[in-house]
Amino acid sequence: MANFSHKNDNFEELWSKQAENLPWFKKWSKTLEWNEPFAHWFVDGQINASYACLDAHLKNVDFKDKTAILWEDERGNELKISYKELHQQVNNFAYFLKQNGVGIGDIVIIYLPIIPQAVAAMLAVARLGATHSVVFSGFSAAALKDRIGDTQAKFLITCDEAFYRNKTIHLKKTADEATLNSPSIEKVFVIKRSDADIEIPLQPCDIVYDLLEHANDQNIVEPTSVESNHPLFILYTSGTTGKPKGIIHSTGGYLTYVYSTIKWAFDIKQDSIYWCTADIGWITGHSYGVYGPLMHGATIFMREGAPELPAQNAWWKAIEKYKISIFYTSPTALRMFMKIGNHIFQNTDLSSLKTLGSVGEPINPEVWLWYNDHIGQQMCPIIDTWWQTETGGFMISPAAGLDLVKLKPGSATFPLPGICAEIVDQNNIPVDNQNKGHLVITKPWPGMTIGIHQNPELFKQAYWSKFKNSYYSGDYAIKDKDGYFWLLGRADEVLNVSGHRIGTAEVESATLEHPAVAETAVVGIKDEIKGEVIIVFTSLKQGIAVTPELKKEIVQTIRKQIGAFATPKDIYFVEQLPKTRSGKIMRRILKAIVQGDQIGDVSTLEDGTSVEEINLIYKNFIQSIQQ
Repeated sequence: MANFSHKNDNFEELWSKQAENLPWFKKWSKTLEWNEPFAHWFVDGQINASYACLDAHLKNVDFKDKTAILWEDERGNELKISYKELHQQVNNFAYFLKQNGVGIGDIVIIYLPIIPQAVAAMLAVARLGATHSVVFSGFSAAALKDRIGDTQAKFLITCDEAFYRNKTIHLKKTADEATLNSPSIEKVFVIKRSDADIEIPLQPCDIVYDLLEHANDQNIVEPTSVESNHPLFILYTSGTTGKPKGIIHSTGGYLTYVYSTIKWAFDIKQDSIYWCTADIGWITGHSYGVYGPLMHGATIFMREGAPELPAQNAWWKAIEKYKISIFYTSPTALRMFMKIGNHIFQNTDLSSLKTLGSVGEPINPEVWLWYNDHIGQQMCPIIDTWWQTETGGFMISPAAGLDLVKLKPGSATFPLPGICAEIVDQNNIPVDNQNKGHLVITKPWPGMTIGIHQNPELFKQAYWSKFKNSYYSGDYAIKDKDGYFWLLGRADEVLNVSGHRIGTAEVESATLEHPAVAETAVVGIKDEIKGEVIIVFTSLKQGIAVTPELKKEIVQTIRKQIGAFATPKDIYFVEQLPKTRSGKIMRRILKAIVQGDQIGDVSTLEDGTSVEEINLIYKNFIQSIQQ
């Protein structure tokens, strides 16, 4: 069985060769500068992400009319944008931003739905040498405000409207709420999407960007040459320590890694029509929705709206219509379609598909087989990818563009070239095959984050303190007898809800915003569709009674603080939470109770009766449902 982990190869030489595939303005003087845990790749190299995605292709005159973006929404609207047109749109937007003070080193928040303008905004910011921080458009005003506050960004890009499930989402209104008490924001750039006769309510800091009014083929902005380790973007990810962490990615190292891994894993080509269903607000949308495919000159497909609208087969009709060749989605979406039923594939031609991908969580064998049979029609390799926001790109994955190993349903197979992955026990000793352990990476790679925004100590503590000389992923894994990697989920307190990572501490913090809540604990339990769902245990302040209205208020508080996707499945009210004698809440006990598992040792509990109480509440709750 082939294993292309390249553990014994000169990994610096490997990445130096890969970097030569990119259009550098100036070659690097040193491949890697490694001061653990901080890695600087391709030191002194000069490059620009916007140039690598657009200008480099347009040197070939035959490339100018090639389609860069295909877009549609759930209402039937469509757009087709060539590389030449996208290049001009990016230049127009970059010119507009530059005229309004955006320049190298600035941080620009982007709060947009899945629309071509979001891609143009990312590339325009990068063209100017500024750093973008995209915020998922499903996040609430409070979540957006938190990210503005942490970055201290001076600029925000948003739009008047988004559309989802036959509803108009007023993004501008949410942005207004977020910027109301965000003193760092100097200007808000509002992309106008609505009809011309609809006025957008403007604040003093707002400047409207009209796609037609600002279109001018004379607006040419030369791409700013930046050093390889210049921050390309900051993206926030949940963790176990309260507020989300601002993960910083470099330019040269990140682009090299994404360029290489999308080629290795998906065998992407210029004639590929590629659909990554992830929102651009997540790392998947960055790496493999925008930068990876555009650097390869492929055509990307984007879709705004719900997967099953206007009809349950909308996704599959889109694959047929646009002749998608590479399809990359999450097990959550696949489980939803499995539940709907196989009739959604009737009279649908999926023969254009060549490669399928899975992302966001481990894919269980049942879903893998369904994906293979009904979507791939047993003709397409399934590229099950393990990686994280912090890693920048695929780490463990089959590789259709290399030596494609025999696939096993549910296994991510082996580490990609240059990735040194190991499974270790609590003492950092590699475990034998078929034994569970912690997944760690023992050598740096170009896509790895260069740090946490304004918090280098947290970066060291969160990722490099648990195991010496190794990156701690926070995931459990196991190798089978053939050495294949199987991912087993999180080892820490991070939930995976519909492919979205969210920390228990983040939900707990949001719950505590309600004035009636005294204390709270959050756990995740397995769910047939979403992967995990959120369960909240909370104790109330003295004298406050439990009512259905209070439960609804707490749910709304969580939705307001984080977003609708963080809505808990259930909230249980308890007198006290199970704690250790040092005061740490024992979430494993809560999780065991709601899953019906054995509780295990409770000798360190402050008061064992709290376990009995919670167990009784849960049993009564289940009985009330069954009745």
